Order: sequence, then C-alpha cells, then structure tokens
Amino acid sequence: MGYQHQTNPIQIPVPGGKTIAEHFGIPSTGHSEISIAHMVAPPGWGEPFQSPNFDEWTLMVRGKKQIEVDGKIIVLSAGESLFIEKGSRVRYSNPFLEDAEYWSVCKPAFSLDLVNREPEV
Repeated sequence: MGYQHQTNPIQIPVPGGKTIAEHFGIPSTGHSEISIAHMVAPPGWGEPFQSPNFDEWTLMVRGKKQIEVDGKIIVLSAGESLFIEKGSRVRYSNPFLEDAEYWSVCKPAFSLDLVNREPEV
C-alpha cells in the first residue's frame, strides 16, 4: 500500500495532565523510523531533563512552551518551531498560564528506551 490514512491516533497517558495523540510511531502504527504526535501541555506541566537518542522537531500551534537545552532557555511561541539534535540535554515545560499546543516529530521514533530521562528532583 502506498499510503496510510490515520483516522484513530493512539491516546497516550502522561503524568501532569499532558495529552498525547500519536498519529504515527511505535504504539500507534509500529513505525520505529519516525513518530508524529499532537500534544497539549497544561499550565504548570513539566518533565525532567533528558538526553534522547533521537532528533526532535517541535512545531507550536497555540500558547508557549519553555525548552531548556544545553544551558539555554528558549520560549517557543505559536507559529514557531525548534529542532533539538539527539544527544542534547533538554527539558520541556509549560510554566505559562495557558495550554501549550504543539506537534512533535521524532526520528527515529520516540520510545522510553531512547529518551534517557533523568530522575526527577
């Protein structure tokens, strides 16, 4: 088949109220080469630092998201995008007052085996 029409993305539960609707990736389609997911992170959401073994692209749709990468803080706003190279030490959060809605693309696909999250402090 020359195409795959995704009509039922997998809803992945995440602590802190963040929602993930994965359209393509390991849990949703078995694709390990790439993952594509729509995410909404509520105000106050955050996760620990990680050093993933995948490249990640973030495309902001609505709100803002804070990214700490290699000692710098970047605030990504609606209409902006960011590329994080694999192996970078990065932490994602939403310290703002509104939801952060965005798309995430990971290559190879996101997996817990590749994310290398640090323990929460």
